[in-house]
Amino acid sequence: MTIQACFTGVEKQVCEELRAWSAHALEKPNKFFNDLPACPFAKSAWAQDKVGLTFNYGSCKQSLYTLISQYPNEFDVCLLVDFDYCKEPEDFHYELAVLNKAIANGTFIDKDIWLMGFHPDDTPEEQGYGETVFDQEFDGLTDATYAVTYVQRLSKLEESAETLRTKGYYLSYADNEDVMELYSQRTNLYRSL
Repeated sequence: MTIQACFTGVEKQVCEELRAWSAHALEKPNKFFNDLPACPFAKSAWAQDKVGLTFNYGSCKQSLYTLISQYPNEFDVCLLVDFDYCKEPEDFHYELAVLNKAIANGTFIDKDIWLMGFHPDDTPEEQGYGETVFDQEFDGLTDATYAVTYVQRLSKLEESAETLRTKGYYLSYADNEDVMELYSQRTNLYRSL
């Protein structure tokens, strides 16, 4: 895991961009999420240095496999910034879905891991959001193009999600079958731990 203070050049810019985007888009109350932030735990995770960052420059998936099999528990979430990512968003997300199933089947020994991803060509609709979830444009801090894989403990994620369910966080997703299926799958995998 890379130590954030050691970042230089493009890595430092990407780290600053991710932090700025989190503050801009994830940490503010949002009507889509019943006036809760898109990620209610992001602000405290950043403030408490609970966000791990690492970078991948090649097509090899070993960085991701290592992160899955040797998850550093001092972090609430680890972000794998990938500069050599799968160019088709559907393929990128499909690969993560396949890996989530492999994790659940014990391929990486530790089953208490969940992957989510951001692809630079994702649209809000493809992520299960409405068109106006994030009202304002975000001006990036770097010209670098990258995908991000979020690696988290499934148990911590699902326990946090249970708290959010009681606050109406997921109400806007109720009619989105794809998103509800994904949440159901995540919950079922958590229950099978």
